[in-house]
Amino acid sequence: MNDSVASPPSLPRILREWGRIGCIGFGGPPTHIKLLRELCVDRQRWLEPAEFEDAIAACNLLPGPASTQLSIFCAWRVRGRIGALIGGLGFIVPGLVVILALSAVFLRDAPPRWILAAGAGAGAAVAAVAVNAGAGLLPASWRRVHSAARANRLRWIGYLTVGIAASATIGPWLVLVLLGCGGIEVCCRIPRETRELKSVAPLPLIAGGAVSAGVLASLAWVAFKVGALSYGGGFVIIPLMQADAVNHHHWMTSSQFINAVALGQITPGPVTQTVAVVGYAAAGMLGGIMAAVIAFSPSFAFILLGAQHFDRLRSNTAVRAFLDGAGPAAIGAIFGSAISLARALTEPWQYAILAAAAFVVLIAKRSVVLTLLASATAGIVIAATGAALPH
Repeated sequence: MNDSVASPPSLPRILREWGRIGCIGFGGPPTHIKLLRELCVDRQRWLEPAEFEDAIAACNLLPGPASTQLSIFCAWRVRGRIGALIGGLGFIVPGLVVILALSAVFLRDAPPRWILAAGAGAGAAVAAVAVNAGAGLLPASWRRVHSAARANRLRWIGYLTVGIAASATIGPWLVLVLLGCGGIEVCCRIPRETRELKSVAPLPLIAGGAVSAGVLASLAWVAFKVGALSYGGGFVIIPLMQADAVNHHHWMTSSQFINAVALGQITPGPVTQTVAVVGYAAAGMLGGIMAAVIAFSPSFAFILLGAQHFDRLRSNTAVRAFLDGAGPAAIGAIFGSAISLARALTEPWQYAILAAAAFVVLIAKRSVVLTLLASATAGIVIAATGAALPH
């Protein structure tokens, strides 16, 4: 810690402060970044502003949930590895407890009709939320290639298109598509004699080792893909999970899956904890906890083992080239996930809610959390009139 900034906090204080952010962090990464900046930079001056911005950039170069990694990094920066463990758990656990409790309600054998209606209403709006998430990432990604050569811009469009198509059609193999787009960009931009992919080369080999033995082993593989092989934000995990959870392993119905995505949006903490709902559906509370542990473990490993190398990571041209290929493909995957989520809707009134949510989120620019809660309320009201509910 730089003594000119501020003295380091105690471990109990880290638990309290990071736990507070974990409890009130509704709204996804933008909210998490804002709360961490207010705590670590503005109020306590534990980090310099430039250092915090650099940490955001470095975490965005890593696979997995960037805001979770940022929270772990900030705690690591002020109190070392033990601080990172305590701060990271404080950030993750509150939302995880809430989402597992809600999973027990929404996924039980015979939930009350109003619960099903709320889930159907909120789930109907999720496709619009996915489009909003992708649209939020699009401008910054395009700016990186806007002034580049025409070939770079054409490849960017190609990666985006491939991501949309892969997400909507071959969800379980999306990881290979993301890695492939990153690899192509590296090959196109970096001369063979200077190509260095030490940070990312092992990933295609990992991606090829799919697990097939038993429910817990299959669940572990799904959770690992979510935590270690996803690029571009929380919604990339949707196509990674949907085909496995719904179509391949049949742990959930399509309606239950979109409910899970909605729960991940309206609960505090990282969106990645949606994987805990899938784990709960597959193997009960044990499965939910196991899926969360596996999905978040890579984030802790990246920071605990590599935070001191962030400067080199940001300056590594191979890593940046890889992200310039995988990044637009991941954004395309988010848009593609909206297609899959919309296709999962079964009742006409759900499409009406989706249209209204699209207007509220994309045109009126209102809060995602409030939109989902309003959609859930609309579902309850519509069900009260006797409308059919999805099964």
